[in-house]
Amino acid sequence: MRARLAPDSAAVGRALAAARRFAEAARLDPTAADRLAIVVEEWVGNVVDHGGAAPGSRIDLALARERSLVRLTVSDAGAPFDPRTAGFEGPNLERGGGAGLALIAAWTRVADYRRRGGRNHLVFEMPLP
Repeated sequence: MRARLAPDSAAVGRALAAARRFAEAARLDPTAADRLAIVVEEWVGNVVDHGGAAPGSRIDLALARERSLVRLTVSDAGAPFDPRTAGFEGPNLERGGGAGLALIAAWTRVADYRRRGGRNHLVFEMPLP
């Protein structure tokens, strides 16, 4: 399943809806479906809130089920960001939030990250129970 999203305030809701449709079509169990939804919501939210992508650009999502995992591929025109090298100091208790990267790291692995043509290209793999 693929989705193309403008990097705007509606992107997270559209990405979440796409993840839910995919989870149902791929017959993911409820726990895997919920985790996938959280990963997609957190990642797209971070791209929109912190990525700095130009308004006319797009966030491209692709979701695929392979035997024992879900592969989430994301491409965006935001600032370079490789989550494998990002520093994480824990949740920000003053403003809330900040736990998204920790959840993503706990439930997925980064299979690939590249910066090409002014875009981040990232592949997450989420093992299935």
